[in-house]
Amino acid sequence: MKVHMTNLIQNYNNASSDYDIFKDQIALSVRADEDGYESIGCVEHHFDPGYSMCPDNTQFLSYLAALTKTSKLHTTAVILPWNDPLRVVEKIALLDNLSDGRAMFGMGRGLARREYEGFGIEMGESRERFDEAADMVMRGLEDGFVENDGKFYPQTKVAIHPKPLGTFKGRTTMVAMSPDSAIVAGKLGLPMMAFIQGPMELMHMPMIDGYRKAYRDTHGGEAPPPLMIDLTYCHRDSEEARRVAYEACVNYYLCCVEHYEFGGRHFESTKGYQSYAAAKEAIDAMGIEAVCDTYANAQIWGTPDEQIAKHEERKAIVGDYEVISVFQYGGLKGEKAAASYELFTREVKPVLEKL
Repeated sequence: MKVHMTNLIQNYNNASSDYDIFKDQIALSVRADEDGYESIGCVEHHFDPGYSMCPDNTQFLSYLAALTKTSKLHTTAVILPWNDPLRVVEKIALLDNLSDGRAMFGMGRGLARREYEGFGIEMGESRERFDEAADMVMRGLEDGFVENDGKFYPQTKVAIHPKPLGTFKGRTTMVAMSPDSAIVAGKLGLPMMAFIQGPMELMHMPMIDGYRKAYRDTHGGEAPPPLMIDLTYCHRDSEEARRVAYEACVNYYLCCVEHYEFGGRHFESTKGYQSYAAAKEAIDAMGIEAVCDTYANAQIWGTPDEQIAKHEERKAIVGDYEVISVFQYGGLKGEKAAASYELFTREVKPVLEKL
């Protein structure tokens, strides 16, 4: 089982300077390289530092390329509809060269109305834009040139320099948080990534099953293991682990509710996003406190033994998967996050790698 880490770069409650948040996340990322994590990642988000604030994750990872030696550098999610596909190919190819071939390309579709509006892009076009851009970028990374004759991204043939140092087959991933995105990941032949939102069997397995079926139907054989992203907190005392993790997870989820407007009704009428209307239905039916409780308890935190047991339970449900841990979120940062990281790295990570 491969173990990765990723950065959300959240300035929760704007309680610190943006600069200090970045320095904190960079320091832990450098430690992750020294400690042999499979990859170090970063998500792309805009306009809302209290939720997440990395407007260009290729630039962030290029900086890390100079500070690290062995871990892959993973753009956990470049949101394709917000970016020119040609520029995405160029940036990923440059990151690959700057990191001596350690780049991993992760992509996503994007969910926040405020981010789409900030870029002046119609959110209802996102599926078409993503599908066209994904094909364009994947071809460009393999061919060394980009051309396209599509609805959104017409592009005359241009060469890419520097060229990627190798194929991106086997080092490209896709965030899939809706049933249709999971199917797209399977059809594209890409490992799907999921930010854990709730109970595995009820919420995530239907999408994983859809991903696996789409992969088999399109490519034959079995799909690559999905990648699961958890908010993580590790402490030797079980009650303290629960207290700290629960508070930070709820803090983070409430930021998600605000950033993505999960309590609103716009998903119902936005093409390609109807499945997200279930979030409002859950909040209305259960109440926000119960929804937060469900979210927090779905993450993997606890003592080292408790976390190992939770992963074993998940593996029995999912089968093979890869672990992506988030150590800084919801106000959890600095020395407290670093201590959690240290305990997880010394006592949980080695066991998971042997599962």
